[in-house]
Order: sequence, then structure tokens, then C-alpha cells
Amino acid sequence: MIVGQTGLFGGRSLRGKTMLALAAAAVPALIAALVLGSTLVTAVGRAEKDFDTAMAAAQRLAEIRVLIEREHGIVTRIPAELNLDNVERYRQEIADIDIGIDANLAQLARNEQVVSRSTATEIAAIRGELSTITGRIVICARSFAQSTALALVHDYFEPANGALITMLDAVTSNVNSTSEKARGDLRRSSELAWVTTPLALVAALLAAGFGFWLVQRYFVDPVLRLTSHMIRIRQTGNPDPIGNADLARRNDEVGTLARAFDLTMEELAEARRELMARSEAEINTQYRRLEAAISNMPQGLSMFDAAQKLIVCNRRYAELYELGPELTVAGTDLARILDHRASLKLNEAPGFLRESAKALAEGGPWYYVQEMRDGQAIAISYRPMASGGFVATHEDITERRRAEARIAYMAHHDALTGLLNRVKFREELEGILGTIAPGERAAVLCVDLDRFKSVNDTLGHPAGDALLQAVADRLRGCLGPLDVVARVGGDEFALVQYGAQPVDATTLSTEIIKAVGQPYDIDGHQVIVSASVGIALAPDDGDDPDILLKKADIALYRAKKDGRNAYRFFESDMDATMQERRVLEMGLRQALELNQFEIFYQPLLDLKSGRVSGFEALLRWRHQARGLVSPADFIPLAEEIGLIVPIGRWVLQRACQDAMNWPGDIKLAVNLSPVQFKSGTLVFDVVSALARSGLPAHRLELEITESALLESTEATIAILDQLRELGARISMDDFGTGYSSLSYLRSFPFDKIKIDQSFIRELSDAPESIAIVRAIASLGSSLGMSVTAEGVETTDQLRRIHVEGCTEAQGYLFSRPRPAHEVEMVLRDLVSANGTTPATPAQQRSGRAGR
Repeated sequence: MIVGQTGLFGGRSLRGKTMLALAAAAVPALIAALVLGSTLVTAVGRAEKDFDTAMAAAQRLAEIRVLIEREHGIVTRIPAELNLDNVERYRQEIADIDIGIDANLAQLARNEQVVSRSTATEIAAIRGELSTITGRIVICARSFAQSTALALVHDYFEPANGALITMLDAVTSNVNSTSEKARGDLRRSSELAWVTTPLALVAALLAAGFGFWLVQRYFVDPVLRLTSHMIRIRQTGNPDPIGNADLARRNDEVGTLARAFDLTMEELAEARRELMARSEAEINTQYRRLEAAISNMPQGLSMFDAAQKLIVCNRRYAELYELGPELTVAGTDLARILDHRASLKLNEAPGFLRESAKALAEGGPWYYVQEMRDGQAIAISYRPMASGGFVATHEDITERRRAEARIAYMAHHDALTGLLNRVKFREELEGILGTIAPGERAAVLCVDLDRFKSVNDTLGHPAGDALLQAVADRLRGCLGPLDVVARVGGDEFALVQYGAQPVDATTLSTEIIKAVGQPYDIDGHQVIVSASVGIALAPDDGDDPDILLKKADIALYRAKKDGRNAYRFFESDMDATMQERRVLEMGLRQALELNQFEIFYQPLLDLKSGRVSGFEALLRWRHQARGLVSPADFIPLAEEIGLIVPIGRWVLQRACQDAMNWPGDIKLAVNLSPVQFKSGTLVFDVVSALARSGLPAHRLELEITESALLESTEATIAILDQLRELGARISMDDFGTGYSSLSYLRSFPFDKIKIDQSFIRELSDAPESIAIVRAIASLGSSLGMSVTAEGVETTDQLRRIHVEGCTEAQGYLFSRPRPAHEVEMVLRDLVSANGTTPATPAQQRSGRAGR
């Protein structure tokens, strides 16, 4: 027996026996490991260190070469760069690269085995020389001394950079030698390991076998016997003692475990007896807790058995149906409870009883909402039980249903006006279209408020909201009993008139325009707006809601285009016009990217000297399919969709570049759109165009029309002041056609007035036109402004405007608008006709000054 054994393992603890067994097994393995380790560690460690050093150096050399190549590429690009921002960016990139190169070189220099001290010194000297040369190249590029910068690259930077690469090649060769030596050491160490490893493995196997035998004898066998006994306890459920005297008498941990196990089994048997005694009390406690939870549920709960007799119900169930105590006791028939519920305030009788009986018979779950006579709603959910019968929950969902009704209303109505929204209106329109009988019609009207934005801008959005509410009330008053109205956008409304003939739609539209156009009292302010109406008829114009709304919207667009405060019926040519407009818009959005715009130039003649004083830049669009598109067709569209801002920016830049090829005293006139003033970038665009081209600001004339001053006058004047401060001249174009031109002359001191060509065309036939031209010329002279007459086509017109005091003339009499490459020819032709004019730069270069 183990207990009776003496000698090396007798009387020792289990820990001691295990340690002795493991020690006996470990000594031979340890000796073998020491032999192997002492043989390999030194050689492998040295070889690995050399190899790691060589690999790290090789990686840093590779990084340095990449950085040098990147720096070389940037430096060689600098002499060709004219953009100072790019030069500064290159300088910063070179500085960042230098930091990376120097950091890697510093790491290499720390290991003299890789880089000798003298080599590191030479490399540092070359790096310093390269840094100095690079700085000089950047300075030259900033000063636009491109040829000097290029010479520095070729004569100094390239040789120094080549010397640096040569030095790095030498270092690379040294690194490769070190790497090869380290590989050889590792190979020899591996060969040694192949010899010593089998010997150590045999020793380890012998030691492991001996240790396994010791552990099996003194530890594993006793534990297996204890485990078998515990399995029997698990299978039988009887906590019996182990009953093995040999194990219990052992002096080590196994004996202690056996004795402790027997004691635990005795205590467990006692605890089992006590637990059985407490179980009944615990069950009663849990029952009371469950009863409290059920009684305090927010939902009513009832449970019935297979015979439909009440098992249990809670307090909320009794409250919902006003059940007395006699109806809540166990064993009460479900029929008695249902009779009581039907006699009170429920709408459940025979239909509810029939449905509930059917659900109970089928034995499946059932959900039902029970409506009370006072509007209360109770949701009942039945769940069958496996033993028969069912459990039901009863929840008062009255408030939830009211909230859902409110949400449903909000989902289909406009929150501001209370009218239907776009989604619900479409549903209503679809329903009406489905009920139209043969020969009947329905009219779809789109209504838009004219100049609503000005109300928001002047009085604020609260006033705008109040106006929309008032308009909605007036629209309701215009409707018939079957008509429907909705708010479908910011200031857009839609109506459907059921059973309407064209005359009915006309009457309703007239009534709407009249009603909406009446003055409004909004927070003490009298507000007047008008309405435009577009009409589509079903089924004449279609029977699909979306198509009818689209056609009514097209008709609305025509009404607004024709002057607003009017109604228009949809006509087929309107759709064609809109389709053409969409095609034109798509082409216009691509024109700038496809380089389809051109600038033509029309000269302005100084009437005193007879010389060309300037050219007006006129934009042309050469469409690939439509040919040359008239500005009257695409400029308003570009303004409407916001493309006039990037187009105007391009015109400024290109025209300023072209003007740099003209004689130095000839000015450039560029038209500005009112939309450009609202963009917030106009001043920057002008500054950028002048800076890129080099054109002096005093040679640039910016022409604006009265429409640019109609809205946000103060903001527009502020922008004009900034442009004037730059040195640019400001002209008022098409003067005399607006109703407040004179007031704008008082608000801003324009440099030039351009008389609209409509007055010049009628000089011979309309005496009042002569009077207007004379008045404008006199006004310009009094205010110190030059006066230009546009549209001069005959010598008689030229004579008359000269007599009336105009200072400049522009028109087909002198030249049609011509492309940029024909400007020199225009100058030459006008010189031959009118005398001398300054030579263009191209003429000066060729020695052919104009005479």
C-alpha cells in the first residue's frame, strides 16, 4: 500500500512527492538543455544581432533613397512653377523630407560598423550643401528667376545629389557584407542545432517517462478513486462517505481530501433535511409576491380553465369592467362575466361573443379591440394554455389611439395652415380621378404667391407664416363642397375641382386671384400679394395624378412668365417649351466644362478723338448641335439656376487675359449679373481675375443694370464701393429703361452712363427720344460721368448723339462683336477709317504700329 511505503517517498506530503518526481524527470532534461543552450545561445545571439543591425540599416537606406528621389523630383519641378502658392508648398514638402532624411542618417551614424565616422562626416557635409542649394532655388522661384533656379538645379544640386547617392552606395555595400556574414553564422548555428537537438530529445523522453511513472503512482491513482466515488453520488443522489480507509489514513493532501469529503457528505445530508423543511414556507412567500405583482399590473389579467371558469384575475381587470367581488372569485363562469360587461357600457354583444367563442374553440391566440360606448377602447389579447383554458390581458389604449389619430392627422396635413399636404392631396386626387364618369371633368390648379419672398425678407418669417395662414383661409372660402385644397410647398398650393368644365375652372381661378389679391393686415402692416394659377383638366390632359400636377405646374410657369397675377390653362406647346428648356439647361451645365463658351468683343469709340476707347466683352455659347446660342436664350436661364456665377467668373478671367494683348490705354467692359452680387464672391472674383492676368484695375469697367440695385440696394452699393476702391470703373447699363434710374445715380457716383439702344434707334422718328438722349447727356455732364450711346448703326445717329453731347458710341456702324483673335483687325480697320490709335502689343512686337 502507498501509506505503508518508506524510503525516499514515504511519509512526505503530496506536494513533496510531486516535486521530487518532477525533479527526477527534469534533471536529465535540464542537463541536455544546458548543453544545447551553451552551444547555440552565444553563436545565435551574435549572428541575430548582426543580422538585425544589417536589416535595420538596409531598411533605413531604402527609406533614405525614397526620400532623396522624392526630394529630387520636387526640386526639379520648382524652376517650372509660376504659382507662388505651389512654390511655398514645395518648400514645405522639401523641409519635411529633409527632416526624414537627416533622422534616418543620424540613426545609421550611431553604428560605426555600418557607417564609419569619416563617412558620416562627409555625408553630413553634402547634406548641408544640398540644403543651401535648395534654399537658393526656392528663393529664385519666388522671385520668378526661373532660369537661375534651373541653372542651380543642373550645376549644383544634381552633382551634390549624385555625390550623396555615391556615398550611400558605399554604405549599402558595407551593409550587404555585414548581412552576408550574419547569414553564414546563423547557418552554422543551425547545423550545430541539428546535431545536439536529437541528443537532448532522447534525454528529455527518458526523464519524462520516469516522471510520469512517479506521478501516476503517488497522485493520479488516488484521484481517480475519489472521482469514481463522486460519479456514483451524482448518479444515485445519495451523499454517502467514501468508505476507503487506506485513503483516509494517508498523511498527505490526498488523505486530507478524503477526510474532508466524508465530512462534507455528512453536512450535505443534514442540509438536505433542513431544506425540505423550509421549502413550503418559501413557496408561500413566492406566491404572495406573485400575487402582489399581478395585482399591481397596469393591464387587467384574467385566467380561465378548460371549462371556462375563472382561475384568477387581478384588481385592474375588475376595475376595467366594474366587476363586483362575487364575479372575481375562482370558479366564476366566463358567461356570467361577459353578461355583466355587456350590460354596462360595452358595444360587444353578439359579435364579440361570437368571435371570442370561435377563437376559444380553435385554441389559437386572438387579439381584439373592444369599443366602449363612451369612446374608451380596450385591447384584449388571448393566449391558450397547454392544459386547456386561456390567459387574457386587457389594456386601456384610449389615449394611445388618440395619439395615433393625431399623428395620422399630422402625417397628412400641413402643420402651419391645416390644409392637406402633398402626399394626402395626391391620394385625394387619385381617388377623385377614379370616380370621374364619362363626359365629366376635374380641374387641377397649382397656385403660387407672387413676391412672397419679399414679405419674408422685409417683415420676417413669422409675418410670412401669418400670411400663408390667411391665404389658406381665403382659398378654403373659394372651394365648393367636393373640392380639395392642399399646401404643397413654401408658398405653393394645389386644388382639385370636382366635376369642373373649363368655364368652372376659369371662374374659380378668377375668384382665387381676386381673393388672394385683397390686402392683408399682418401685425399692423398692410401686405399685398398676388397669385398666379396654372390649370390642367382631367381626363383631357391626362388621368394620372403626377402627370396632371406636372402639367398644371407648367401652366403656372407660363402664367408667371406672362406677368403673374393671372391664370393659364395647360397647352401642349408649353410642355414642348419646358422640355426644350430642360435640354438647354442640361447643355448649359456642361458648357463650361466642355469649353463651349466664347467671348466676342465690340469696340467703343471716343467721339472727341475718334479713337477706340475700349471693348465690351459679350458672351457667346457655341453649342455642338444648336450652333451659336443667343445670350438672350441662355443668360436668363443661367441666372435662374445659379450658373451665372461660375460663368461670370470665367468671363472675368478670360476677358482680362485677352485685354492684356490690347494697347495699354484701351479699356475692357464686362457686364455683371444681379445674381453675382448675391453670391458673396464677386469682389474676390474681380481681384482674382486682375491678379491672374496682370491687367491694371483702371482699365476694367464693370457694367450693371438697374435690376442689380432693385434688391438689397445697400449691400449692392457696398460691393460697388469695394470694386471702386480696387480702381475699377462702374457703368450704369441700359440707362433710361428703369423707373428709378435717376435715384440710383444719386445713391452711387457711376463713372459712365450707357443710353439704351431703344432710344438711339428712334432718334430719327421720335422727337421724344432726342429729348431723352439730350437730357441724359446733360445729366451725365453735370455729374461728371461719361455718356455712351449703344446701338449706333447709321452716320445720322452718330451725328445726332455727338451733337447732343454723348462722349462715346457703340454699335454696328463701327463693328459687330468679333472674336478675340480679330480684335487687332478691328483696331486696324477703325484706324484706317478714323485716324490713329495706339498700337497693340502684337503690332509693337512686329514693328507695325497703327497709323
